[in-house]
Amino acid sequence: MPRQRSALNNSPWSLDLGSTFLPPASVRFRVWAPQARSVSVRLLAPHNLTLPLNPQPFGYWEGTVSPLTSGARYYYVLNGDIERPDPVSRFQPDGVHGPSMVIDPTAFPWTDQNWTGLPPERMIIYELHTGTFTKEGTFTSIIPRLPYLRDRLGVTAIELMPVVQFPGTRNWGYDGTYLFAPHASYGGPDGLKRLVDACHVYGLAVILDVVYNHLGPEGNYLADFGPYFTNRYVTPWGPAINYDGPDSDQVRHFVISNALYWATEYHIDGLRLDAVHGIYDFSATHLLQELAEAVHRQAQRLGRTIAVIAESDLNDSRIILPVSKGGYGLDAQWSDDFHHALHGVLTGERNGYYADFGTLDHLATAIREGYVYTGQYSSYRRRRHGNTPRYCHPKQFVIFAQNHDQVGNRAKGERLTHLTPVEALYVAAAAVLCSPNIPLLFMGEEYAEPAPFLYFIDHGDPALREAVRQGRRAEFSAFGWDEMPDPAAEETYLQSKLHFDLAEMDDTSHHQSLLRWYRTLIYLRKTLPALGAASRTDRLRVWMHHRERILTVFRATHVGPAVLLFLGFNPEAESLSLTAPQGEWFLQLDVGAKSFRPWTQETQAPSSLALPQKKKESLIFPPFGVWLYVDQTPIVLPVL
Repeated sequence: MPRQRSALNNSPWSLDLGSTFLPPASVRFRVWAPQARSVSVRLLAPHNLTLPLNPQPFGYWEGTVSPLTSGARYYYVLNGDIERPDPVSRFQPDGVHGPSMVIDPTAFPWTDQNWTGLPPERMIIYELHTGTFTKEGTFTSIIPRLPYLRDRLGVTAIELMPVVQFPGTRNWGYDGTYLFAPHASYGGPDGLKRLVDACHVYGLAVILDVVYNHLGPEGNYLADFGPYFTNRYVTPWGPAINYDGPDSDQVRHFVISNALYWATEYHIDGLRLDAVHGIYDFSATHLLQELAEAVHRQAQRLGRTIAVIAESDLNDSRIILPVSKGGYGLDAQWSDDFHHALHGVLTGERNGYYADFGTLDHLATAIREGYVYTGQYSSYRRRRHGNTPRYCHPKQFVIFAQNHDQVGNRAKGERLTHLTPVEALYVAAAAVLCSPNIPLLFMGEEYAEPAPFLYFIDHGDPALREAVRQGRRAEFSAFGWDEMPDPAAEETYLQSKLHFDLAEMDDTSHHQSLLRWYRTLIYLRKTLPALGAASRTDRLRVWMHHRERILTVFRATHVGPAVLLFLGFNPEAESLSLTAPQGEWFLQLDVGAKSFRPWTQETQAPSSLALPQKKKESLIFPPFGVWLYVDQTPIVLPVL
């Protein structure tokens, strides 16, 4: 594999692919095209030049043009007549078919020199889609909302759904075809850097969703350059990326360079790797391990924390186990099992993959273990599924009640707001924010956003638009969903825009009550060590009251008070005989308190509990109740 090149801004790494601006007025072009007989770079007006590149080892082509400055637009010309954008384009100002643009990565005036990142266990993540989070749908339009996210809500990190260049102006981002180019309609490279820099000023980490299992179909010209793809494996998106066949070293270099690019040139604090179960690699060192090691080495050199987080459908603990224990060494992974278990209990849905979930046992197991399926039979998959996460830490699992997939991959994009009583939203929030894992919120859930989050595209090819429609219908058949909005219609995209004014409504609205509940839970999570992300050495027990549909969760760590959490999933009041560690417990939080309650509730939580009870008296637990107790004097909550 070619050596890494000279440093960028005193960093030991710089991108050795694509167009590299060399001050004061030169640009080096380097592209991998092992099957080409010749490669040239064609510079557009005002230069109007076509210059041949020189062949290099391992199928690379390289050449330097001088004088040339940042802003120049260009194509590569393969074999004298095939004109293509740069696979490593830093910017595609005219879309996926247009020319690439030279960018000087050192030109942005960063102000975050004192920022060192955030460990994953301290993250409270807020996932958002750049296009629908604000009316303008740009990176810079997010910046005015950062005070809300930090101060009014209390999250510590934002996670951006994929932002690389995709066809058209509206897309979830998973159809991106230029992995190094922030989307032009969002604000391009400068806009993304401004957002990241502003987040760091506000003390917020930034996680970027990246897609290394496939590329979108429109504007995907990689196969014209070299064997980026293989027919040895088939993914839901077509041929797999070539990570373990002939010429795969250069493909791996392309992808790992992309991960380092975001961490170094854009100061990104974490990468969320989309659907790693779609990455096929049977080489001795798996791509995930090599990528995680490269990112962690770069983080150490930069003096920052940079997390690598996987989305995986495998329930395979190797993803997050250290290399010394036979794992790949990633920092964390999403836990779909937690979502499915919680969703099943809250909604009663049993279609599709929800057929494997729905009992309190499933949710209790998810809280205790991270996975529900650890090798037992899955009726949905019709086979055994998963392995044990016994040697993993709870703080290595990202959990959620909602996210872009679980909302947007419903035919009508329904949020929990549309599927459950409003009281159940409070229980869902407490289950996520009081669990021992890394919590993730999906934009708008904290104030019961009424807009759906639908699937939308803006492909230029009519046949491709129709293929997407048919594919979505086939995907929904397992759930029995027959109707859906047209993914290609602009109205579908516009319907998904947040109504952010609801977060600013008068203090008596149910939107404000729920927001206050989220703020309080986040405040307590930050204040009570026992409510933070946990290690295996921390104490955790979960009891199930099946008839009453109530979970009791005990958590304790080596500092601060222990906590006792009661989560009620019953729409009716129930008589409850307590099961919990003995001692004197004092009420810290009751969802029935007037400041949170958007409904009438007669039953109040006892101010203290002496356990075991001297008399086996039952308490009346309210519908969708949440009680939180501590074994010391409760902390005084600020006015939130």
